[in-house]
Amino acid sequence: MAILVSCLISTAIVMQFAVGPRGEKGDQGLQGAQGVQGGTGLQGIQGSKGDKGEPGSPFNQTVFSQNITIYQNSTALAALYENVKDSVVLIRGETASGTVQGSGFVYNLTGTMYIITNNHVVQDTTSRSVTFSDGDGYAATVVGTDAYSDLAVLTISGAPSNEYKPLQVVSSSTLRVGNPVIAIGNPYGLIGSMTTGIISALGRTISEDLTGSYLIANIIQTSTPINPGNSGGPLLDYMGNVIGITTAIIQDSQGLGFAIPSSTILREIYSLVNYGGYSGHSYLGISGQDMTYELAQTLQVNVTYGVWITNIVAGGPASVAGINPGDILIEIDGTKIGNSDRMSSYLEAETLPTQTIIVHVLRRGQTLQKLAIAVTLGQRPAPPP
Repeated sequence: MAILVSCLISTAIVMQFAVGPRGEKGDQGLQGAQGVQGGTGLQGIQGSKGDKGEPGSPFNQTVFSQNITIYQNSTALAALYENVKDSVVLIRGETASGTVQGSGFVYNLTGTMYIITNNHVVQDTTSRSVTFSDGDGYAATVVGTDAYSDLAVLTISGAPSNEYKPLQVVSSSTLRVGNPVIAIGNPYGLIGSMTTGIISALGRTISEDLTGSYLIANIIQTSTPINPGNSGGPLLDYMGNVIGITTAIIQDSQGLGFAIPSSTILREIYSLVNYGGYSGHSYLGISGQDMTYELAQTLQVNVTYGVWITNIVAGGPASVAGINPGDILIEIDGTKIGNSDRMSSYLEAETLPTQTIIVHVLRRGQTLQKLAIAVTLGQRPAPPP
């Protein structure tokens, strides 16, 4: 059964009214508004001077016109769940310290079936298994990982073809804050759990122990409840398409979860499968602090956005190009950089190693100078072992 969960319609709502009963002969008819309660009926529409009002008759009036989003009845989410639940799997792994578990989903890459999950779900595992919704489990092998995007790809040994029900992965580039989303996974081992929420923000950055001092950029923030065991499961739109992979929460927070965007999957999947990793993370070689009104006052500058550069890696791309500590980075290739999240997300989504970008910085001196500096990006060093 095809599911059409929502549609956007534009409609004019027409309401029907009746004028009031015959009015008494008056000196001058009153201006007719919608009737105010009076006497035995509703006040009539404006009458002619000196004539008795005629009996009221129905008339149509257009009240307003607006866009209305309509969702199907309460069975829509249930039907969507039935369509996708068999594509979501439970992943277990054995490590030196015990058993770990998470979620994943089936993906079809040029006719070959893979399981996509988070890197942190399978990191340091000595053996792994994948269990489908019907309870059938199989041994799994890691074929590719990327700590900097927290992605991993697995293959399964011995599963028949009817076990694989791949999900469609679509670009996340058109996501907007407020879009409704669904997460399906295995929180605390509760297999096949579904939760709902919205996109709360885009372009966040998060840190994980496995990435060292580097951030995972261009992250989706969602209000969808995410718990331990959800990691690696799909974040879906209301058509059942994958638009992200649930990956992290902030401890003790409520309604604050994060997901790797699906565009990252589409960009990396070929490399992960064929080369076991991904080497396309660009590297600028700076660190700094987000500009604020208070910091601008301290620095005695009139700009309250951007990144105040506090450290430059010696011999790194920024250092070689002539960017200095104390510069305020405000723009890359014509895109305004409001803060560190925006800078990291832009570099992750829009650039590649060896690419030359134009960085605009403000440099303090006797006057505040705006400089355009060409920087050839490097490749981010390998993550820590």
